[in-house]
Amino acid sequence: MKSKLINNIICFSLCLFFWACNSKSNMSKLNYPQTKTVDTVDEYFGTKVPDPYRWLEDDNSEETKSWVIEQNKVTDSFLAQIPFKKDIENRLTQIWDYAKMSTPFTKSGLLIYAKNDGLQNQSVYFYKESEDAEEKVLIDPNKLSEDGTVALSTFSISKDGKYLAYAISRGGSDWREVYVKEIETGKLLQDHIKWVKFSGISWYKNGFFYSRFEAPAEGDELKGENTNQKIYYHNLGDNPELDKVIYEDPDHPEWNMSGYATEDEKYLVISVTESTSGNALYIKDLQVKDGAIQKIVTDFDNDYNVIDHIDGEFIVSTNYKAPKTRVIKFGPKDKDKDAWIDFIPEQDEVLASVSIVGGKCFAQYMKDAHDVVKVYDLKGEFSHDINLPALGSVYGFSGDIEDEETYFTFTSFVYPSAVYKYDIKTNTSSLFWKPELDIDFDQYITKQVFYESKDGTKVPMFIVHKKGIKLDGNNPTQLYGYGGFNISLTPTFSISRMILLENGGVFAMANIRGGGEYGEVWHKAGTKLDKQNVFDDFIAAAEYLIEEKYTSNDKLAILGGSNGGLLVGAVTNQRPDLFKVAFPAVGVMDMLRYHKFTIGKFWAVDYGTSEDDKEMFDYLLGYSPVHNISTEDNYPAVMVLTADHDDRVVPAHSFKYIAELQSKYKGENPVLIRIESKAGHGAGKPTAKQIEEAADIWSFMFHNMGVEYSLNAK
Repeated sequence: MKSKLINNIICFSLCLFFWACNSKSNMSKLNYPQTKTVDTVDEYFGTKVPDPYRWLEDDNSEETKSWVIEQNKVTDSFLAQIPFKKDIENRLTQIWDYAKMSTPFTKSGLLIYAKNDGLQNQSVYFYKESEDAEEKVLIDPNKLSEDGTVALSTFSISKDGKYLAYAISRGGSDWREVYVKEIETGKLLQDHIKWVKFSGISWYKNGFFYSRFEAPAEGDELKGENTNQKIYYHNLGDNPELDKVIYEDPDHPEWNMSGYATEDEKYLVISVTESTSGNALYIKDLQVKDGAIQKIVTDFDNDYNVIDHIDGEFIVSTNYKAPKTRVIKFGPKDKDKDAWIDFIPEQDEVLASVSIVGGKCFAQYMKDAHDVVKVYDLKGEFSHDINLPALGSVYGFSGDIEDEETYFTFTSFVYPSAVYKYDIKTNTSSLFWKPELDIDFDQYITKQVFYESKDGTKVPMFIVHKKGIKLDGNNPTQLYGYGGFNISLTPTFSISRMILLENGGVFAMANIRGGGEYGEVWHKAGTKLDKQNVFDDFIAAAEYLIEEKYTSNDKLAILGGSNGGLLVGAVTNQRPDLFKVAFPAVGVMDMLRYHKFTIGKFWAVDYGTSEDDKEMFDYLLGYSPVHNISTEDNYPAVMVLTADHDDRVVPAHSFKYIAELQSKYKGENPVLIRIESKAGHGAGKPTAKQIEEAADIWSFMFHNMGVEYSLNAK
């Protein structure tokens, strides 16, 4: 009897085992949508390159729309079978539900800030006439749409404090619509400006300067090239179609331009760009009617950012003859660069930003990818450092030149964004506001390591995890990177990331070349014919995490967005054996045609183009994610992330990449695409969509690593 019972138990256990195996197998053997191919072939310098999925570039065709629906069905079905997905979504909703506040700043006599009560899709902006005055709503973006997909992108308050000009984005698109309202009454004025993109709103007298493009052709709104941008002045109450053109350059339709008035309203500053780095600098004297535009800098070799105009001189931050950036000053007609005077000389650290508030200059530097803040007087003399709570990132120090206090936000990986008030006269900081979360952050640790890349370059990386975890190579780990366009990654808090950390996982962020962490030299070392350095740095980061036993090949996931999506796509092709899961998000995946869509041409300063010369073409073809997918390699589980309203990196990049991967990959790991609707490149995404996306990412990652998510792990 006892033997029979044991046999029954064994049989039952085996049945459970085979049921589990079959269940996993059923999830792995996915029936991907059949993606048709076309015979499109392009020729570059004598080399013929097929583009079988060119038809997916037409985001408006019914065929593409049907393909998107079918791909999402497969992805949704796969994710729905993960048993702990709902638990993760519930936990995210629970911990996301805490009050958040932006950095307050003063403008035109008003104290302005944003708050979110926890799960609001968009933060609400408020204002006060003083810190102790009654709080009033400036604008509530949640009332602009029922589903939160209309977001506030920027706003500006008139000098007299009466009017609010604001720009909104619909469905995540980079296109903006500008409206104007009376602040006191909330009355919306008739002013409505469309086809604004990559533009600020700068008040001057009874109106404001802004930049816009011509209306795109029907059907090309989200993919057509953006050319012939112009700077306009809009006078309140006028028909925007009759707005005066302040500056245009029809001989260079590919150039972008923006204009903003100095705080004293004496000058209009015009910045002209042909790429994502380097700008020409022009000045227009607003005190002279129809005054000529003075061209101070006409090349695009360096960056110039006018901080303000004070006592007849412009205060400007620049990397001209200063790879780590310095602050200079010069007069309105000083075109001779050799005559420019150092205001704040170049330091050992990289100067990230400068603001002038309360008669002081607040200079924010980066030291090994974390922030330090130095204070100078208006003669450029160093005064003191500002003490920060820990190793992390700082935002803020905005306000008017006569203010006596300013505000800043400090954050780090396990330090949720807290707001501090800074007394300018006494050099003292006090906690102004902090969030309340039911999480014990003391049980987590952040460390910074320096590892060696393929060519011997030392690269910094932050690593975050619970104290006391075993370094046995069995920890689920997410490695994040970007590596491009002089953009620096510094420590910031992510509530979504707590899902990983609570469950004994490791988060790592590599500060690879191509970014701005060590200035322009670090940036240039990851561009054009040196782009492989970026991929090598990221691969070396993964190898370090494995060698040091933080994780293993079977427990390592990689994630990156935009240029970081290109990074993930490229290294997945180059080292598919190194990772278990890959998330290329809104990535630049077709390196031969990226410059043919919307603003893609501006990225050429980092990438080069396939039309430059044969050497550049060969180099791009050598790492382009779409063109280097192998039929032989065993790829990690891949979930591509994109959105239907992404008009910065058009979704065709992701569509073509996943179509190629699904066609060529013969293994069992799922290779899926998640296509968000009514969303764009990421900015302004409502809270509900952020939670859904995060739940899908963590569920996909844990499931494919064989990690069981536990609600009790926290």
